[in-house]
Amino acid sequence: MTAMRDTQPIPDGVDLDKPNAARIYDWLLGGTANWAIDREFGAKAVETFPLAPILARTNREFLGRGVHYLARNGVDQFLDLGSGVPTVGNVHEIADRVNPRSRCVYVDIEPVAVAHARVLLERHGDPERHAVVQGDLREVEEVWERALDTGVLDPAKPIGLILVAVLHFIGPEDRPHDLVARYRDALPPGSYLLSSHGTEDGTPQADAAKRAELREQYNRSGNAVHSRTRAEFSRFFDGFDLVEPGVVWLPEWHLDELPSAASEALTSNPAESCGLCALSFKR
Repeated sequence: MTAMRDTQPIPDGVDLDKPNAARIYDWLLGGTANWAIDREFGAKAVETFPLAPILARTNREFLGRGVHYLARNGVDQFLDLGSGVPTVGNVHEIADRVNPRSRCVYVDIEPVAVAHARVLLERHGDPERHAVVQGDLREVEEVWERALDTGVLDPAKPIGLILVAVLHFIGPEDRPHDLVARYRDALPPGSYLLSSHGTEDGTPQADAAKRAELREQYNRSGNAVHSRTRAEFSRFFDGFDLVEPGVVWLPEWHLDELPSAASEALTSNPAESCGLCALSFKR
């Protein structure tokens, strides 16, 4: 896939006056769908908290393992909300390796993420099975309707709903637990919710000041981060049945599913990942 260099045309709606969380995440993962302002922020973030790239990779690896697990267990369609910029290990690619007939709809608010996803799917996807929608996941009914309008998803069959590394960008004023509950109610029975979230609850205190400084850097850039406790994260799964091992640290979730070098590096102290995760099932 062709990278968007700084000299290339800027997609409509891209704001280069400030860094963007999706493009920063892409840079932390080693991607190229970012601009100088994102790289500058990313470099300062790593200077503040050197573990930042590893934490980004642990989230990405969890996403891959979760999709692989679901595809192996018969889920053949996915809705990835806040999907971010396509990079190594995209949802449709992992699902297709298990089931070549799997389906996937990506949703993101960031124009660069959507533009890159469209390029990727045009070159390596199947328009009957893969689609991307630009939308704000906080607009639940609109996003749900537009995702179904693509014709990719069958609303009568189980869907793997993905909210990985995105809910911590939703502030309390937007009532994130209510948002997830509305998606839960829209999902057909037999569906799943796969999610991860940043936390300070139980994390190593030795790096607490550095993590606080990093969060403040994000907040000042207009990409406010909202850490939540284990109990607050667990509430997102109300109305679902948690799949074993339940709510755990990122490096503790089914490492046998796929190679996960960054996650395995943190297994001796999984709380260093600063991220909780879980998979749940809707009866």
